[in-house]
Amino acid sequence: MAKRMILMLAVVVALLAGLGFVKYRQFQTAMAQGGSFQPPPTAVTTIVAKHETWPSTLNIIGTAVAIQGVTVSADLPGTVERINFESGKPVHAGDVLVELDTRQERAQLTAAEAQRDLARINFARTQELVKQGVTARTEYDNTSAQQKATEAQVGEIRATIERKTIRAPFTGVLGLRQINLGQYLAAGQAIVPLQSLNPIYVNFGVPQQTSAPALAGRTLRVTSDDLPGATFTGRVTAVDSVISEATRNIQVQATLPNPAGKLRPGMFVQVQVVLGASRQVVTLPASAINYAPYGDSVFVVTDIKDPKGKTYRGVHQQFVKVEGSRGDQVAVISGLNSGDEVVTSGVFKLRNGAPVQVNNEVQPPNNPKPKPEDT
Repeated sequence: MAKRMILMLAVVVALLAGLGFVKYRQFQTAMAQGGSFQPPPTAVTTIVAKHETWPSTLNIIGTAVAIQGVTVSADLPGTVERINFESGKPVHAGDVLVELDTRQERAQLTAAEAQRDLARINFARTQELVKQGVTARTEYDNTSAQQKATEAQVGEIRATIERKTIRAPFTGVLGLRQINLGQYLAAGQAIVPLQSLNPIYVNFGVPQQTSAPALAGRTLRVTSDDLPGATFTGRVTAVDSVISEATRNIQVQATLPNPAGKLRPGMFVQVQVVLGASRQVVTLPASAINYAPYGDSVFVVTDIKDPKGKTYRGVHQQFVKVEGSRGDQVAVISGLNSGDEVVTSGVFKLRNGAPVQVNNEVQPPNNPKPKPEDT
């Protein structure tokens, strides 16, 4: 009985050993196949890099700002008696916009003028009496002071009446009226905005690494998507003395003629500043650039050898320096050579050494002056 059990145990051990050996060989085969596995090539589009001559310009977004802009308000409290303007109309400096009720002040002025006239008569009479030695010098001084006080009172009331006639402080274009006839206005209450539109400022920020002081006096071109076909030319007239801690930009101000008033305060505009002579750059579609915090890069297609020495078409990552853009294109100033084949789409799926298959039937846009249909 014992011999039979030992024999059966030996048969079971041999069977398990055989099964284990078979599984071990299968595992080794799978490992070998996995080690030699190559992922399928990634479909990409490419472009051959080439040098182009670009003007040395700085393209940024700016904001139009009025050279003079205020909200005309009431200097003194009073009731609106007359409104002499219309919303949105141009006015000249000194034009009367609003007249407040001054009936009380005019009555006070009449009384003050009567007091002034009486003081003048008393002063003249006293002056003659002093010359004759009849009246003391003290009386003369009192009548002289009284005359001056009444003159000052008349001037004060006239100034009050004048301050209740609200005039345009400068030539410009009015905004929307914010008052109504018969309305009581408190001191400082808004009446209407007034903006001077010609000429006009355009403010924009440039990176701190740009030599901002050197921009002073340079020519710039301004365009707006809201004004197709319109181009405005001006000059940089001021550069701020501090750099913003939030954006690390320095503010620059340009002055532009705006005779038709097409540019309005608050409008976003595209600013192109001419910095100097033209330069040679490598142009690529914006989709070719892989932007990252540690540096911008592109993938260059080249022949690569695998561990077995077999050559295949793959990519290697190349870090580049990007500076400026124009339409769909980006300017690369270092890191690429003319003639390099650069991946323009499918960049996010790639890694160093990845095999690729080039298919350029459909390529991303690469137009320096695109004209989208929806504009």
